[in-house]
Amino acid sequence: MNSPVEHLSSLIIGTVESVAPDSIHVVLEPDAPQGTALNVGVPVSFPRIGAYVLLPNERGATVGYVAWIGIERSPYPKRSGLRDFGLVDLPFPLRKMKVVPAGTLITINDSKYEPPRYRLSRGVAAYPSVGDQVLLPTDAQQKAIIDGEPEDRRVMIGVAPLSGGAAVRVDPDKLFGRHLAVLGNTGSGKSCSVAGLVRWSLEAAQSERSSGKPNARFILLDPNGEYSKAFADLGDNVRMFRPGDDESPLSLPAWMWNSHEWAAVTNAQPGTQRPLLVQALRALRAGSVSREPQVATVVRQLRLYRGKLSTFLADGSGTSFTGFPGNRNAALVVENLAHVMASMAERAPNAHQQQAIREIADAAEALRSKRVRPGREGRAYYDDFTILDFEPLIGLIDAALETLPNVPLESHASEDAPKPFDVGQLADFVDDLSADGTSNANVGNFVAFLTLRIRSLLAERRLRAVVDPATQLTLADWLGTYIGEENAKNGQVAILDLSLIPSDTVHIVVAVLARFVFEALQRYRRRHPEGRTLPTVLVLEEAHTFVRRGTEEEGSLVSPARLCRETFEKIAREGRKFGLSLVISSQRPSELSQTVLAQCNTFLLHRLVNDTDQQLVSRLVPDNLAGLLKELPSLPSRQAILLGWATLLPVLVEMRELSESRRPRSEDPDFWKVWTGERPRAVDWQQLADEWVGGSTSNGVSSQAHS
Repeated sequence: MNSPVEHLSSLIIGTVESVAPDSIHVVLEPDAPQGTALNVGVPVSFPRIGAYVLLPNERGATVGYVAWIGIERSPYPKRSGLRDFGLVDLPFPLRKMKVVPAGTLITINDSKYEPPRYRLSRGVAAYPSVGDQVLLPTDAQQKAIIDGEPEDRRVMIGVAPLSGGAAVRVDPDKLFGRHLAVLGNTGSGKSCSVAGLVRWSLEAAQSERSSGKPNARFILLDPNGEYSKAFADLGDNVRMFRPGDDESPLSLPAWMWNSHEWAAVTNAQPGTQRPLLVQALRALRAGSVSREPQVATVVRQLRLYRGKLSTFLADGSGTSFTGFPGNRNAALVVENLAHVMASMAERAPNAHQQQAIREIADAAEALRSKRVRPGREGRAYYDDFTILDFEPLIGLIDAALETLPNVPLESHASEDAPKPFDVGQLADFVDDLSADGTSNANVGNFVAFLTLRIRSLLAERRLRAVVDPATQLTLADWLGTYIGEENAKNGQVAILDLSLIPSDTVHIVVAVLARFVFEALQRYRRRHPEGRTLPTVLVLEEAHTFVRRGTEEEGSLVSPARLCRETFEKIAREGRKFGLSLVISSQRPSELSQTVLAQCNTFLLHRLVNDTDQQLVSRLVPDNLAGLLKELPSLPSRQAILLGWATLLPVLVEMRELSESRRPRSEDPDFWKVWTGERPRAVDWQQLADEWVGGSTSNGVSSQAHS
């Protein structure tokens, strides 16, 4: 049996040749392992790029990873104790390597009665000196480097292939607590990693519970419909939502959308269209479950015009109705009053009221004819008005109001409050508001474009099923259904299939979903007696589509894509305080919002071959560790580099393998097997076309189509 000193000497592989803050050059011993080290407890590949070595110091040992290995010609080394000093100094090939210092391994229990324990800490406590020895870590030391603190070893996500297959475990509090980015090209295993992290976390939590299900909440926004089968074996622990699905439809009622989201999706212009849209939303949320009664419209219009005419009476200077353009503006008000009252007369409940309103229209038309004279080339000339012109009109309006029922004024409901209303009335209500006479025919046509966009939006069959569902949910029901009921008794995972949402509206749907989850958790913490949060993980696949970085050409108008990005940027900045964690999955990190990416504290990097993407992620690690990311273009599937808050040192991980039935539907197309007939693909385009046109979202293309 070897003594401790003999065992320690057997781990020596070289000596320090030079030291710099970002690199340490090491000369390997002639008898250092050539390919596999057998003296550390288990067979370990050495020397290998990315492997770890130890450099003992007074604080424990500096941990470094191997960044370069090579051979240089040097004089033959003089080995102490051996009689080789008479040899001629011919050039001799010496193996050398470059080591990057990354952390410090501290011995916390060196009792002779118990095996020593080790703890890895970030940063380098002491640099070695020239001539110091370099050692291979033992199996226990490897595990301490890879696994971290004992309390962090909760969820196993894979093994470290360069550290003897040591298990890589993470703490969910660190993995999800400060946002996670899973980045990698298509086919690198990125989607399987996302599905695995959710599954393995739930399995680990379940193993720690004596009874019941984990009180966990994962919400997956799935734009490609690839996660439906990944959690199928979990049964009622998973809630699956699809647009138009008969059993579990994806519902996002339009009354949940705030005014900013409505303005973005309808492209409402700020001058005229947006104020009308906001006013309509405010009125509908105030309690209008059905379209405004006609008599209420008449009363509102009469009150509106009485206020306009009263402003003329209050104008002591007369500038609002004399001289140009005052006389023209006053003439337009009178002209519109005549036009609107003529149309309002038909809406009055009885003949007496209709007559009173027609008198207003006739008087306004007579005044307009008196003050407006036709000119050449279709132009009009305006004479000045007097206060005496407006007093009779106000008297007629007051008389008409006395004949009509007293309609209460509009309540002060917020245009952003999530109060249910019939979305089918929105365009009609905007039309009603635009008929108030404040605008001429050209402006009326301008507003007509807004109502046309609203009607076109709601006419889209696939979107209508989402924003105007047949079964109306209350706000409390929606929160419990999609975020999860108490103790997650209706399941820990909610998958929202967005694949059938129209591409021009999917951004606004995602933005509303994310905002509601965020605001719900904000209010939860505010109402909790101790200010506690409700931990929730929001997973966003294809994140580069929804949080694309902004450009200088965007301008001031808020588009759905911009609103979606800004929503996730707010969640990235503030979500952690309210228990909301983001998992961003993307194959193009260079296209992501820099704000969102900068707020991610943990990164799982799969294969990235694009130079721009590589340069971006290289800035995510300290300069002395950037060399580790040079492996990104050559990483095989399932292997990834884990770095950031969830791990003390960057580590190469071979992710745990998921069985084929548990993988997301993102496998590569099998062209050859289809070509050769090994896997037939029956095609029924007529059935597909009928479902497409008819609105069915079933997956019944053919039973053989997915074989």
